[in-house]
Amino acid sequence: MSRGYLVLDIETVPDAALYTPPAVGTGMERPFPPPYAHRPIALGVLWLDDSYAFKRLGVVGEGKDEAATLTDFATFVERERPHLVTWNGRAFDLPVLALRCMRHGVPLRFYYQDRDYRYRYTEEGHLDLADSLTDHGAAKSMGLDAVAHVVGLPGKVGVDGSQVEGLYNAGQIELIRNYCLSDVVQTAFVLLRFRLLQGAFTIERYRSIAAALLDAIAADGRLATLVDRIDRGRLLLQTAP
Repeated sequence: MSRGYLVLDIETVPDAALYTPPAVGTGMERPFPPPYAHRPIALGVLWLDDSYAFKRLGVVGEGKDEAATLTDFATFVERERPHLVTWNGRAFDLPVLALRCMRHGVPLRFYYQDRDYRYRYTEEGHLDLADSLTDHGAAKSMGLDAVAHVVGLPGKVGVDGSQVEGLYNAGQIELIRNYCLSDVVQTAFVLLRFRLLQGAFTIERYRSIAAALLDAIAADGRLATLVDRIDRGRLLLQTAP
């Protein structure tokens, strides 16, 4: 069975057929919709092999409709059975994907037939880094942007989640996809640093794997702005914080 690690992030917009945002006063922020009200418009992934070597970076179902995208994702995970890696994916990304699969009648067999993908207290199947770094809710929740800065990553670069709906309405889907991939890549680097934190890596192995991943992302070209803003010395632990 192929495994490896599939780092995952989604970007969504409200599904107008299911949800009407409540009216808010001037200067007030619109509340975040509940999980059932989100419609995925980008599903970004970065695939690492069992030794954390780079395999692929991309957007699932590019050019396809939502049902076909969900089918591609479900089929891939069913076949390859990678460990999923997310930032807050247990609370958001996976429940949203499950609800959208339910809406479109797409079986999500791996998620419901393999207990490890949903069991919170194991890294088998699904490692939610946000959940692990807060000791499963014992500490206050943190955003990826904040933790990215801790390890030398730039966090949000030009776009943040509050802008996605407006960009989508303006037809800026490619910008949204690259934003999604930026979060995926930074989550992957946080995974590597987390493995060092756990003692699973020596510092020499961490530096080697992280440098190789950074070179692969730089060669891809889609995330040049992100790569330019990475503090390589801090990310690779070659300079003091």
